[in-house]
Amino acid sequence: MGTLLEISGLTSHYGRIQALKGIDVTVAEGELVALVGANGAGKTTLLRCISGVQPVSGGSVRFDGADITTLVAEKRVGLGISQSPEGRQVFGPMSVEDNLRLGAYLRSGPEIQADMQRMYDMFPILYKKRELPAGTLSGGQQQMLAIARALMGKPRVLLLDEPSMGLAPLLVEEIFRTIVALKEAGTTIFLVEQNAYAALAIADRGYVLETGSVVLSDTGQALISNEKVKEAYLGL
Repeated sequence: MGTLLEISGLTSHYGRIQALKGIDVTVAEGELVALVGANGAGKTTLLRCISGVQPVSGGSVRFDGADITTLVAEKRVGLGISQSPEGRQVFGPMSVEDNLRLGAYLRSGPEIQADMQRMYDMFPILYKKRELPAGTLSGGQQQMLAIARALMGKPRVLLLDEPSMGLAPLLVEEIFRTIVALKEAGTTIFLVEQNAYAALAIADRGYVLETGSVVLSDTGQALISNEKVKEAYLGL
């Protein structure tokens, strides 16, 4: 398993405020890596730096060995970096099916239909509601749509930003089952999540982010049993 995503010494600023202070993170092919931390720790900023929508002020982002630190966002999508954004951000007035098609806008050919079918097999509720405006779906269904839309880009790495946000516990379980199934099918996943326990429980490895710095990194299981993590994030 080669390293697919390598972040070294990454810094990023919003004006004078430093949001990221020298982040080192790696994700190997086929791995599920979780990044956990409180609100405002810089988790979403890091994802935005990886997908190219937030400027980097220092350090580097490498993807499959190539330096992409200054590459524009759409080129990154073409390389195989797909993000399912925080707060879902589906296109409300458009149908579920059109939202999925948009996920594949850089691709052409007959495979798109087959991939669409795969998404419907994975999320039967999306098939049932495929002609409805995406805005009429429940929060959990919109989250499924956001993940499916990101998968339609045939990503080599899937960036998931807070997939459990605002969802009822049963739906959170369902979303996490889906994430595990994707990993088992070979998808490389970088999962950013406030629900530390749920994320670390399914992760191969995890990183803990505090105010823009990585303070701990280990296997998911080791972090779950780490006293510091238990106290700060798991409420144990």
